[in-house]
Amino acid sequence: MNRYYFKNLTSKLAIILLIINAINVSAQDVARYPLIPYPTKLTPGTGSFLITSKTNITAARQFKREAELLNQLLSGGLGTKLAVSKAGESRSINFVYDAAISQPEGYKLTIIPKSVTIAAKYPAGIFHAIETIRQLLPVSVEEGIAHKQLTLPAVSIEDYPAYEWRGMHLDVSRHFFSVSYLKKFIDRLALYKMNKLHLHLTDDQGWRIEIKKYPLLTEQGAWRTFNNQDSACMKRAADNPDFSIDKEHIIQRDGKTLYGGFYTQEEMKGVVAYAAARHIDIIPEIDMPGHMMAAINSYPFLTCNGENKFGELFSKPICPCNETTFEFAENVFNEIMDIFPSKYIHIGGDEVDRSDWGKSDACKALMQREGIKDLPALQSYFINRMEKFFNSKGRKMIGWDEVIEGGVTKSAIVMYWRTWVPDAPVKAVKNGNTVIMAPGEPLYFDNQPDQYTIYKVYHFNPIPKALNQQEAKAIIGAQAEIWTEMIPSEKRADYMYMPRMTALAENLWTNKPDKYESYTKRLVTQFARMDAMKINYRLPDLPGLLNNYVFTEEGKLSIGKPLPSLTIRYTTDGSVPDAQSPELPAPLTIKTSQQIKVAPFTAAGTRGDIYTLNYKQQQMLGPVKIAPPQPGLMCSYYKAYFKETGLMRIANKIDSTFISDKIAVPASVKAPSFGITYNGYIDVPSDGIYSFYLNCDDGGVLRIGNDVTVNNDGNHSAQERSGQIALKMGAHPFALDFIEGGGGFTLKLMYSVNGSEPKEIPAGWLKH
Repeated sequence: MNRYYFKNLTSKLAIILLIINAINVSAQDVARYPLIPYPTKLTPGTGSFLITSKTNITAARQFKREAELLNQLLSGGLGTKLAVSKAGESRSINFVYDAAISQPEGYKLTIIPKSVTIAAKYPAGIFHAIETIRQLLPVSVEEGIAHKQLTLPAVSIEDYPAYEWRGMHLDVSRHFFSVSYLKKFIDRLALYKMNKLHLHLTDDQGWRIEIKKYPLLTEQGAWRTFNNQDSACMKRAADNPDFSIDKEHIIQRDGKTLYGGFYTQEEMKGVVAYAAARHIDIIPEIDMPGHMMAAINSYPFLTCNGENKFGELFSKPICPCNETTFEFAENVFNEIMDIFPSKYIHIGGDEVDRSDWGKSDACKALMQREGIKDLPALQSYFINRMEKFFNSKGRKMIGWDEVIEGGVTKSAIVMYWRTWVPDAPVKAVKNGNTVIMAPGEPLYFDNQPDQYTIYKVYHFNPIPKALNQQEAKAIIGAQAEIWTEMIPSEKRADYMYMPRMTALAENLWTNKPDKYESYTKRLVTQFARMDAMKINYRLPDLPGLLNNYVFTEEGKLSIGKPLPSLTIRYTTDGSVPDAQSPELPAPLTIKTSQQIKVAPFTAAGTRGDIYTLNYKQQQMLGPVKIAPPQPGLMCSYYKAYFKETGLMRIANKIDSTFISDKIAVPASVKAPSFGITYNGYIDVPSDGIYSFYLNCDDGGVLRIGNDVTVNNDGNHSAQERSGQIALKMGAHPFALDFIEGGGGFTLKLMYSVNGSEPKEIPAGWLKH
């Protein structure tokens, strides 16, 4: 979908969220059945079923555990548990075995005024039905507020998921999260019918799971002095307390302040059991052969040369050429398998600096003996040998998509993340592998969310276009990642994955992009439940805001509220808005150049994102006279890595030049890192205030005339920055610099004039 649609959607977000008028689901249905994910089939009913202390629960033998979970949920709203009887009665909630429901997670839910019937063949289906009931119950059940009765709207639902793998990943290595938070996280996954939790337990920054055979892994490897990521979080905490490091994970030892923590095996077994009761499978990841610095610090024999440091990009890996390495790995995974009953074990296998392997005599001898042709194949030797070990224990191996580079068996499961290698999942499928889609764009939930994030997650298609219908069956689902280098607290983690996880949940369960309008309305209702569950979710974006504004005589700032309960507050002195800052009037008149900061606040005083708006008074910029122009912009291509766009200007070599009538990365560009400059003129047809929206991954800077109009510089994930300039009709100098550090290849530039809807710049405007 093009950028015009995105901006149009954003500018009308307040209307979308406040006016509930049906497109796919009627207004009444949204109010009565605000379910996420939306069921496969829902037929509204008439009337309601009332649950009182006299209501009975009946359950088939297979579903006793699930019936108890529902009873616990209801007791939070009634103040007492319900009686459990053997036979179905009027006014009862009945759990029924139905062999005709073939889907492992499928269920039927029938609510009529006289009874509730929950039917499934497997317990997982019953549990998903309970979570549907949970969303239909009053929000007060989440708060433990007792009522004399609870009401369920009459409805008939037949439901099952579109994808088998509906996952979330949580990195507990970079920053650590408590057992209590893991259980909260599991509860939220269950509420939205997610069924996989991928725990990234080890990395360079910390080892988080007890291994009894190697106690130093946690005695030493679970703790560190504050690193550069901790320091960056502390700096940002000055304006946003969500970046404050959770104090419970800071200790004093031997006169040093240390950060960290780990899970004992008994603690983690408790978490696994908690998840299993909610039909969520926890997949452990012990990342190797790379990302092992925390282990190597304590056990240096794991490397080829005893060194433990960072190379040019990544840390030094363990050595795949020594039998002691495999002995260590097998001992570790034996204990991991005792903790985690999941049939899946994730070995990582990504971002490996193999340079030391090439210098090792042991590796040279092994490669000659085994007929290994190169270092990627040597990594595959390690991965494939570990897979055989997993298979011997009845487990299946998952690896990040780098594992296919040196050759991988067909039985390995490939998890795709590298968006800049778009053919990786296709190659894996054609090799015979099962694939889980986890691409950085849009499923890295540690990337800062913006006004387009939820839309992109909801409309993400897990099936690559290059696969035919039969090949597509190898894609079993998708998951989102939460890497925690810059997520030091539970509140920050909440903010980063909620509510966009709900969009992924509906994508993978319902798989009907045409329900997006309905979803946005149902999401508004879900916020009250998230409040009751004390989830620090990200508030909806304030619609239609730019980063930089210009005005000729005076400007006006008016912001529509995305939720009616929000209060928008502002400051003009450079300070961060707080609950005592003045409320933004409608509109605010601006007559001098200044900076305004605005932020939404909930009734409870929770602050949303801070928006910094720069206003500049400017006279209309006059056009320049140019010789008879030629169509398109002059472009220079630099095949190199740049940290910022300005470095291209001092680069020694331009690799090639070309002319382009649009702002886009040419299909011919294949280098993982590069830069492109676009130079010429933009010939506008009328006077006006022109807004420009530059969305790029990595950095970009737009100059019109002699000034910077949009600054989106640096290495970062896809994000949009915007700015304005007042232009008179005619030609104006135009320059756009873009750099790609190795990743997303996103480059889009849109414009609007005098507040019109954003659109692509016409090719006829671009000249040289």
